[in-house]
Amino acid sequence: MEEYLAFWMFLAVFLVLLSGFPVAFALSGTALGFAALGIQLDLFDAAFLHALPNRLFGIINNETLIAVPLFVFMGVMLERAQLAEDLLESMADLFGSMRGGLGIAVTLVGMLMAASTGIVGATVVTMGLLSLPTMLRNQYDPAISCGTICASGTLGQIIPPSIVLVLLGDVMSTAYQQAQLDMGIFAPETISVGDLFAGALLPGLGLVFFYLLYIILTAQFRPESMPSRVDKNAPKTINYPQLFTGLLPPLLLMFAVLGSIIAGIATPTEAASVGASGALLLSFLRKKLTLSTLRSVMQTTTKITSMVFMILIGAALFSLVFRGFNGDEIIIALLSDLPGGKLSAVFLVMIVMFALGFVLDFIEITFVIVPIIGPILLGMGIDPVWLGIMIAINLQTSFLTPPFGFALFYLRGVAPAEITTLQIYRGVMPFILIQLCMLGLLAYWPSLATWLPEFIYKN
Repeated sequence: MEEYLAFWMFLAVFLVLLSGFPVAFALSGTALGFAALGIQLDLFDAAFLHALPNRLFGIINNETLIAVPLFVFMGVMLERAQLAEDLLESMADLFGSMRGGLGIAVTLVGMLMAASTGIVGATVVTMGLLSLPTMLRNQYDPAISCGTICASGTLGQIIPPSIVLVLLGDVMSTAYQQAQLDMGIFAPETISVGDLFAGALLPGLGLVFFYLLYIILTAQFRPESMPSRVDKNAPKTINYPQLFTGLLPPLLLMFAVLGSIIAGIATPTEAASVGASGALLLSFLRKKLTLSTLRSVMQTTTKITSMVFMILIGAALFSLVFRGFNGDEIIIALLSDLPGGKLSAVFLVMIVMFALGFVLDFIEITFVIVPIIGPILLGMGIDPVWLGIMIAINLQTSFLTPPFGFALFYLRGVAPAEITTLQIYRGVMPFILIQLCMLGLLAYWPSLATWLPEFIYKN
């Protein structure tokens, strides 16, 4: 009977989330409701709830999670400093004279914005507002324009420093230690956010390369869809000083944050503080730092951070009650009995996460699903860095996939009225195939994710 309650609890929280109820309260409220029902039916031991204070203290005491508000602050501040505008203008001047040049510029700016901010929604909206009218004015195919913007915007999921990887790194570290304890290893190894950052670097740059290759080939074989820049207001010559001043600050900031983490000079939290300070300095130098701007950035950062931590608390309570109903044992039995062993288990988990990514944000999936399936998969001998990067790219793909991909809704909200939803759906399809190919390459060649962390940290 109790295993059925675990199943019904999972279904109930899914339905509550679909209703639009706040995620954190949906998780905690559903868990408490089923816990009360289980106690009344004598199917749930209330002692499981006694572990909640320790879980909450662990969340509050987790230094890695301090990086979240700092990275959010950095991203929002750079957005307010209108960094993307200058970057896009500089890149458009550099590549605009060639076929597909604006598409190349949008992809590269999306990559730099992803590496600078790590916030998918902000990147897609900003790029949509800035680049889509320019691309349409230069007679670009609307579908290709929308697809390029959405795909480049979602790079914030995988290219470090990514908030997704920060949160995923913390959860994967806990799951990895739990898996080792379950195997009788009482001096468990751990993985860090730096491991995931290093592991995500090659797959992330690989995605950028394939995006650019697709754009270049499309421009060659379908020149009418991606013509040379025809905007009469565009400058005839490249302003190299402007290009230099537009590119150098975000590149320096990216290298300072990411380089310090990967090189082991700074922890993610320390690097995030450097990034936040750098964003403040950059905004000041660009004369965008005002009291009202700072107030707005602080308010946005507080809202996003509060949402993340409330979801984390709700997920901790949900996980406790789920385990109290032996839900983890059901999952273990299901994944262990699959024909094909761990490969089949990973494949099934990826499909489920891909489907959940249509309706749930990466935060809910990271905090609810990964703690349940993570220890099971890692207990089968799967590399934690490889699994983390597979999950990140998978969630990135679901962000793009019609009809429910979040990136599509972000762009739909800022796109001109003449852009149809069908055009957006058509435009993202090639990029979805590219991401699925990257997932396949990563599955076939795990060293794409594991080589760099091993090279940096093991030597």
